[in-house]
Amino acid sequence: MDQNLIADLSTMRKIEHATLSERVYHDLCELIQAGQVRPGQKLTLKGLSDALGTSPMPVREAVRQLAAEGALEILPNRAMRVPLMTKGKFRELLKIRLALEGLAVEHAAVHIDADGLAEVARLHEQLCVEMKRKKPNVDVIIRLNKELHFAAYQGSGMPTLVDLIAGLWLQVGPVINLDLRAGSRRLAEAPALIHHAILLEGLRQASPEQAREGLRGDLLSAAEMILAGDGLPD
Repeated sequence: MDQNLIADLSTMRKIEHATLSERVYHDLCELIQAGQVRPGQKLTLKGLSDALGTSPMPVREAVRQLAAEGALEILPNRAMRVPLMTKGKFRELLKIRLALEGLAVEHAAVHIDADGLAEVARLHEQLCVEMKRKKPNVDVIIRLNKELHFAAYQGSGMPTLVDLIAGLWLQVGPVINLDLRAGSRRLAEAPALIHHAILLEGLRQASPEQAREGLRGDLLSAAEMILAGDGLPD
């Protein structure tokens, strides 16, 4: 009986530990994708642990996973940093995103269900309201934009593809969202609203071509503004 009890408690601890590690990993992903860290910024285990209110162990595990995914770099002195981004690398990632995210919305146009379509429409409406405010909340815009994109991608019914796209967002998030936080004209001109509307209509009409057109316009318009600035080295 005692041995069974010990085994049960051991299992419970493993489940709790795994859950904590997953939460920390998720929180760090959100931090990176939301542009709350910048390319080249150095981080420490202690700093991240304090910010997340947890011990260094689950943070260390999450950092290792993020390093394997190319979202963080481990430095020799036990520190880590967000990888640097050049214009050349940004353009490379853009080409990959156009291919993978375009594929996802094409499939979503055919396979998304009524609930998924309603969710994309709801997020688009909320994003329109927020971006048209006199003083839009950038944090809310970043969250809604990400949720809209991934609601569309998840409509593809291809979870492996969605995971690959999430990995790409870990690499570009510090660039595209810091641009918004810096007061980019993307806020004032709001080209995303036009392209999201085209994407949404493509999903409604079950048109893979129109869905991809909206997605492509969104990514290219944002990239044009980012590359025109001085935030990325050659």
